[in-house]
Amino acid sequence: MIEKDKITEILHKGLKFSKAEQTELLWLEEDFNYTGFTQNSIFNNISRYDHILMARTTLGKRIGVSVSNRIDDAGVGKVIKEAIEIAQNQNEDEDFVSLPQSNPAPLVKGFHKKTSDFSPSDRVKVVERIVKECEKEKLKAFGAFETKTESIAVVNSLGTEQFFKGTQAHLTMTPASNGASGWAQGFNRDVNKIDAEKLAQTAIRKAIMSKTPIELPPGEYTVILEEAAVASLLLFLGFLGFGGKTFSEGRSFMSNKIGEKITGENVTVVEDPFDPEMIGVPFDYEGVPKKRVTLIENGVARGVVYNSYYANKFGTQSTGHALKPNNPFGPYPKNMVMAPGDSSMEEMISSTDSGILITRLWYINYLNPMKTMITGTTRDGTFLIENGKITQAVKNMRIGQSILEAFSNIELMAKTRRVCPQFGVVMLVPAMKISKFKFIEQ
Repeated sequence: MIEKDKITEILHKGLKFSKAEQTELLWLEEDFNYTGFTQNSIFNNISRYDHILMARTTLGKRIGVSVSNRIDDAGVGKVIKEAIEIAQNQNEDEDFVSLPQSNPAPLVKGFHKKTSDFSPSDRVKVVERIVKECEKEKLKAFGAFETKTESIAVVNSLGTEQFFKGTQAHLTMTPASNGASGWAQGFNRDVNKIDAEKLAQTAIRKAIMSKTPIELPPGEYTVILEEAAVASLLLFLGFLGFGGKTFSEGRSFMSNKIGEKITGENVTVVEDPFDPEMIGVPFDYEGVPKKRVTLIENGVARGVVYNSYYANKFGTQSTGHALKPNNPFGPYPKNMVMAPGDSSMEEMISSTDSGILITRLWYINYLNPMKTMITGTTRDGTFLIENGKITQAVKNMRIGQSILEAFSNIELMAKTRRVCPQFGVVMLVPAMKISKFKFIEQ
C-alpha cells in the first residue's frame, strides 16, 4: 500500500496540472486477499492489488469524468486532460452548482494491522478448521474468507482534502449435503473478532436440521427472520428510497411522506457510519464528511441522504453520501443501524404457535418499488415452528412482500444485533418476528 504522504503529493500535483474551472481527484487503493473453498477443498487462494485515480472536472455547468490507474506525472496529467475533453463535449447541467468545499472529516479507527497482515496461510488454517468440523458430520464445506486493506483519498481545487485507510475481514460458509444446507457469516474490521469455530457450529447445525424438508403451501405466515434476512429487507429500502436522487425525483417511497408513519412504531433506522460496531469511511467519494442521518424514527419517515448535487438541487446540505462520480444511482446509505428490541431468539420462537424461521433470503428483486414490493427465496435454513419449538425443515419458499408492510407487522425484535454486509452496504440489525408475511407460488 502507498503511504498517505505519497498519495497526497500525487493528488496535489495533479490539481496543478488542471486547467479546468474546478477539479476533483479521487484515489481508491485496495489490497484484496481471498481464499475460496468448495466440497471441503480450497479452490482459490489469491491476492490482488490495484489502485485507480478518478478525475472530475467542471467547465461552467459541464462535467467530465475520467479514470486511470497510472499515477506517474504523465498518467495523472492525461486523466485530467481526458476529463476536461469529456466536459467540453457534454451538455450543460442546469442543476449543477459546484464541487463541494469541505472541512476535515472526523478521525476514526478503521485500520487493524492484524487484518492487514493476515496471510494466505492464516486464512488456510481457518478454512481447515471449518472443513474438519464439517467432515465430522459428513458435510461438504463451501465458502470464502476475504480480507482487504483499502485507502481512499479525495482532494479538490476548492481546498477539500480527505484520507482514510481501513481493513475488513469477511468469512462466509455453507455446509451442505444432499440438498440440505446451512449458512453463517462473520464480518469485522478486526479479523481477530471473527469466531470461525462458532460460525461453523451454527452453519453445521442448520445443515443437519435441514435434512428431509417438508413443503408448505403459499400464503401468509408468522415468520422469524434472522439478522441476514432482516438486512436484505433493509438493504432494499436503502436502494429503493433512502437516497436523495429517487427522493427528489418523486420515485421514492419516502417522497411526500416525511413526517408520516410508514412502519410500526418499533422501527427506527439511522444511517450512522460512526457506530463502533462497524465504523464506516468518515467521508464520501467527493470528500464531504458523513453525517448521522435519521431515516425512520419510531415508524415515522424522517429523512434521506444526499450528495452535493442532489442537496443543491433540493435546497439542503449534503450528508456526505456521494458515490463514485461516474455512478448512475445517486447517493444512498452505506452504514444503516436498526434499533434493537427487548426480546431474544429463544423468546421469539417459544412465543410462536405456528410459524417459519428464515436464515436468509436470496435472489431478491423488485416487484413494485413505490410500494417496496419485492420477491426472492429463502435459503440455507428454513424451518417450521410449532407450539413454540422448531420441529422440521421446510423447502425453500418464494416471498412476495412489501418491506414497509413487513416492518409494520413486527411483533418482537431481539435486543442483540449482528453486523451484516451485503452488496457494499454494512448494516447492524436485530432478528425479528413478523406476522402476516406473504409467500407466493415458486
